[in-house]
Amino acid sequence: MRVPGRMLRRNERNDVRIREELRPTLRRFNNHQQHQVESRITFRRGIGHHGSLAAPSRRSRMKMDAFAQDKQKTEAPTGRITEIDEEKQIFQQVDLFSLGFSRFEEIRRQGKLCDVTLKVDDQSFSAHRIVLAVMIPYFKAMFLNNMMESKQKDITLQGIDAIAAEALINFAYSGRITLTNNNVQSIMVGAAFFQLLKVKDACADFLKRRFHPQNALGIRRFADTLSCAPLMVDADKYIQQYFHEVALADEFFSLTYLELKELVSRDELHVVSEEKVFEAVMRWIKYDSESRVIYLPELLSLVRLPLLTPHYLADHIAKEELIRSSHQCRDLLDEARDYHLMPERRHLVQTFRSRPRCCNYMMGHIFAVGGLTKYGDSLSTVEVYDPFIEKWQTSEAMMMLRSRVGVAVHKNKLYAFGGYNGLERLATVEVYDPAVKSWKIIAPMHCKRSAVGTAALNNYLYVCGGYDGISSLNTVERYCPEKDKWRMISPMNKYRSAGGVVAFQGCIYALGGHDGLSIFDSVERYDPKIGVWTSVKSMLTRRCRLGVATLNGKLYVCGGYDGSTFLQSVEVYDPVSDKWNYVAPMNVMRSRAALVANMGKLWAIGGYDGVSNLSTVEVYDPEADSWSFAASMCAHEGGVGVGVIPIC
Repeated sequence: MRVPGRMLRRNERNDVRIREELRPTLRRFNNHQQHQVESRITFRRGIGHHGSLAAPSRRSRMKMDAFAQDKQKTEAPTGRITEIDEEKQIFQQVDLFSLGFSRFEEIRRQGKLCDVTLKVDDQSFSAHRIVLAVMIPYFKAMFLNNMMESKQKDITLQGIDAIAAEALINFAYSGRITLTNNNVQSIMVGAAFFQLLKVKDACADFLKRRFHPQNALGIRRFADTLSCAPLMVDADKYIQQYFHEVALADEFFSLTYLELKELVSRDELHVVSEEKVFEAVMRWIKYDSESRVIYLPELLSLVRLPLLTPHYLADHIAKEELIRSSHQCRDLLDEARDYHLMPERRHLVQTFRSRPRCCNYMMGHIFAVGGLTKYGDSLSTVEVYDPFIEKWQTSEAMMMLRSRVGVAVHKNKLYAFGGYNGLERLATVEVYDPAVKSWKIIAPMHCKRSAVGTAALNNYLYVCGGYDGISSLNTVERYCPEKDKWRMISPMNKYRSAGGVVAFQGCIYALGGHDGLSIFDSVERYDPKIGVWTSVKSMLTRRCRLGVATLNGKLYVCGGYDGSTFLQSVEVYDPVSDKWNYVAPMNVMRSRAALVANMGKLWAIGGYDGVSNLSTVEVYDPEADSWSFAASMCAHEGGVGVGVIPIC
């Protein structure tokens, strides 16, 4: 098509007019571009090696050096700037993700861009697949593994209630969740369902802080259904600590036979008297005697009847009609009566029923007895640690000065055996009764002994080895509190002074020590059923003046002296594997330290570090495998004997 010349001339005039109108704008644009190029060149020359700028002054160089030290990482108003090199830097917006998720949450509230609807019970919740997949492992597996639901717009969830689902979906967007007494169980179930382990742990901690005799059994059963082992362990500790109160709660009557059987068989039940266990069993039986009486013989066999007084056996158990009508129950009653009628034969008929329970998690007052001043003088001083106020306070002093004294606790009374008074070794013994707050002298031992090991087992008190002022001893004596009499029994295989002695799994263990020439790593065990000492697995380190205690079915030794070094190492013996292993060492070296179990932990008290006697105390947490310091003693400088009297 031909364009007329007149039209072309008109178009040319228009182009000229437009160019004239745009000329100022183009001039400004070109000037701006020129300025940017010059700025870039100037910037590069300013920091380059061959720029034509004048060299900076010394003062300027100092300022530049100081600036260079700070410029690698600087805070921007909304983030962090990191310089990589002269031409590159990285900007990081530190609040990007929190800001992003808060905006995701806002968009979800507005109902925008949601691409999935979760249906729980009769409720529906809109959400974004990407958020669910990133924040909740359950949905990550669902959406990324080509499951049928990964392509569905609407997904129906089973196994979780609507309240928990809503709270956990909101948590995926906000990182916050509110736990209450009313919702914690459903949220914990939902957290387990969605595999949100940190939320599940938070729920377990919430429940742990609200243990009560009325709910402990229910929480324990709930934890079992979710396979939440930490909460189960904590619930077990609480139930053992407060068994009497728990056994009075309504939940106790809903226990199954197998659950009750497992509970009353535990060594760790903390009861003032075995009467409480017997009475709990009878209450459970009588709650539904018609269907439960068949379980009485088996449950009664787990009650430690020989530990009951003859009066209680006669006045309560023998008169119980359900027991009188059962041949098996009558046999158990006769066994308990024989135990009291023939005390001289008790060592021949030892069973677990004649062994007192020992609650590893009980709370007790720790008594530190005798010991030394910082100048090495023997003391009669006694002080007690009160766990409620976490302080040591002085208590009633002993009747005699005693350092390197043996201490044991039996039926809530504290016994002090032998020791050294600054002049001679002692055979004397005294006992403290906290009910009357006084000490009294009882029958003396056959031998003088200091640095002696002691233990309480099956209504007897044992003293093993020690030093009589002339030589180390291997002799062993057994004391009967009921008769106030001592009897020599089978001697140890080795002469052991400053050894560790402890009751463990129905036997007496003697560990380490020395004979005046050698320091031992050996261990031997006395079985009262056969009256014989046998060698067992040796420790990893030879040690005398060691501390020894049992906790959670294991045997611990700490500190001591190996002949050249004062020790801070700690070993544990596991009877299941028959092996010794090292655990975390103490914070300081401790020879002559006393070791006791209290409140589920081990307490290392006093000792000697090679320079001075110690008043410090440290505590071992077996779950954390760590030691921490507790309040120091106020009246001792080490070398104490220690015992724990339960708080009833």
